Amino acid sequence: MACIIDKFSDDESDLELSGSTLDALKSFYAERDARAEQFAKLQAEAEERHALNVKLSMDAFTEDWNESQFWYSDETATFLAKQLLAGATESTSIAVVSAPSVFVQLKNILNSDSWAGMGRPKPKLTLLEHDNRFAVFADEFVFYDFAQPFKLPAHLKGAFDRVIVDPPFLSEDCQTKAALTVRWMLKPSGPEKIIACTGERMEKLVTEKLYKSYGVRTTTFEPKHARGLSNEFYCYANFEVEPEEGAAAGNETPEAKGWTLRELGWKGKEGGGAATAPAATA
Repeated sequence: MACIIDKFSDDESDLELSGSTLDALKSFYAERDARAEQFAKLQAEAEERHALNVKLSMDAFTEDWNESQFWYSDETATFLAKQLLAGATESTSIAVVSAPSVFVQLKNILNSDSWAGMGRPKPKLTLLEHDNRFAVFADEFVFYDFAQPFKLPAHLKGAFDRVIVDPPFLSEDCQTKAALTVRWMLKPSGPEKIIACTGERMEKLVTEKLYKSYGVRTTTFEPKHARGLSNEFYCYANFEVEPEEGAAAGNETPEAKGWTLRELGWKGKEGGGAATAPAATA
C-alpha cells in the first residue's frame, strides 16, 4: 500500500491546474462558505428570537426575484395566517406551500402572548419551500420542488386539514403540479380550508379545474406584496371570512372587511369582462 501511495504522490506533483480552474474552485468554495455562514446566522437569529419571544421578520430573508420570490406585506401575511388558525385545535395540521411569509406570521401569532399566553391550542405547522434558507425552522421545514410534486416524505400524504399554496410561477404547468401536491397532502376526509394565492390570469384554471371539486372560488380579498407586484393578484378559497365584530365604519383593514366568495364567471356578470392579463414578473 505504501508503494501505491508513493507512486500516486509522485504523479500528483506533476499536475497543475489552469488559472481559470483555480478561480472557479475559489469561487465555488467562497460561495459555499458564504451560504454556510448565512445559514448559521439565520439559524442563530431564529433561535434567539424564539427564546426571547421576539417576532420573526422576513427582512432576514432577502427576496430573490430570479427564484420568483415576492413576499407578502405583513398585513396580508398576518391576515392569511389568522384565517388558517381560526377554529384550529391541537390536532389540526396546516401546510404552507411556497408561502414562507405566511408561515413566519403563523409562527409569530402562535408565539405571541395573546395566543400562547392564553393557553390556546397550537396546531402543527409544515412549510414546503424550495429555498433552503428556511431550513432554519428545522423539523417544520420540508424541501419542495414543484417540478417533482410527489417527491416528499411519505408521512405527509393525506396528513393535512388546511393548506395555503402560492405557486412560484404563473404557468399552467407550475400551477397544476402544485395542485397535485396539495391534493396528495390533504386528508381523505376532505380539507377544512384551502387558500390559493396566485395571479388573475390563473382564475379559470384554479376555480374551474384544479380545485373545483373542493369548492374553491375567487374571493373579494386582494393580497398585497411588500415591494409591489405588476401582476394582478387574487386570493382563492373554499370558505368565507366574516368581517371583524365591532370594526369601525370606514375601517379598510382585511380583518374589518373579511371576504366573500364570488360566483363562477363573476366578471362577465358584472359587465366588466375578463381583464387583460398583465406581464408576468415571475
